[in-house]
Amino acid sequence: MSSQFDRETEVEPVGEGRFTAQVSGSWNIGDNPNGGYLTAIALQALRQTGPHQDPVSVTTHFLRPGSGGQDAEVTTKLLRSGRSVTTGQATLSQDGRPRIEVVAALGDLSDASGHDHEITFPPPSMLPLAECVERDGLEQGVRLFISSRVDLRVHPAMSTAGGSNKAEVVGWIRFADKRPPDALGAVLFSDAFAPSIFSRLGRVGWVPTIELTVHVRRRPGPGWMMGRFITEDLHDGRMIEDGCIWDADGSLVARSRQLAMLLPGTVGS
Repeated sequence: MSSQFDRETEVEPVGEGRFTAQVSGSWNIGDNPNGGYLTAIALQALRQTGPHQDPVSVTTHFLRPGSGGQDAEVTTKLLRSGRSVTTGQATLSQDGRPRIEVVAALGDLSDASGHDHEITFPPPSMLPLAECVERDGLEQGVRLFISSRVDLRVHPAMSTAGGSNKAEVVGWIRFADKRPPDALGAVLFSDAFAPSIFSRLGRVGWVPTIELTVHVRRRPGPGWMMGRFITEDLHDGRMIEDGCIWDADGSLVARSRQLAMLLPGTVGS
C-alpha cells in the first residue's frame, strides 16, 4: 500500500508537459501547505520528463501561498537531458495563478559513479528520541496540520520559545506512517522543521519562504533522520537559514539554504 506522502504528491498527466494534482490540507502550517510539500508535487511531475528520478539540486521560488484541499496544475519544461543529469522547470498553479516555480536537476544517487574520494562531516550530538519534544508541543503560534504527516522530535534545549541565545533547531524526523526516507523525502524534510529563529525570538507563527535551495548528496538509509538548522543572518525582516539532514547511519544526505520572511507582528513570548 502506498504511503500518505506518495498518494498526496501524486500527479496525473493530462497533456504534453501538463499534470494535475490534489493538494492535501494535511501538510498545512496554519492556512497554507508546507513549501517542501508543494515542491515535492512539482518534483513528481519533473520525474516524468526524463529517466532520472533522484533530485540532486532543487531551487523553489515561492510566488504566493498555496491552498490545501484544492486541485493544482503543474506545467513542466525540459531544459536539458544528459546521461547523468536531467534539468527541468516546473510551475505549480492553483486557480490559474502560479504558486511556486521550481528548477531542478535530477540524477542517479545510487553511488554508481565510481568516485571514491569524499569530504563530509558528521551530525551533531543528539539526545535519544525519548528525551526529545514533539513538534506539536512547541509554542510556535500556529496550528500544525503537518504533524499528522511528519513526526518531528526537537532537542529539549531548543523547544522553548525564546529560550536560547542561538537561532538553532536540532531534531529527529521521519514520516508519521514510517514510510522509508528517500531523496524526495529529504527535500521535504529540509523544509519541515520548526523555524530556527523560534528558539531565540519566541513564538513566530508562519515564516513564509521566499526561496529554498536543497542539494541532495545521497539516498538515505532506513530509519529516523536528523536535521540541524541555524539562522545567523536576520536583517530587515528577512532571514537566511542553513540546514543539514543526516540519515540513521550518520551520513550527510542533504544541505539546504532558504530565504524567509519574519512577518511583522508575529513574534511574541
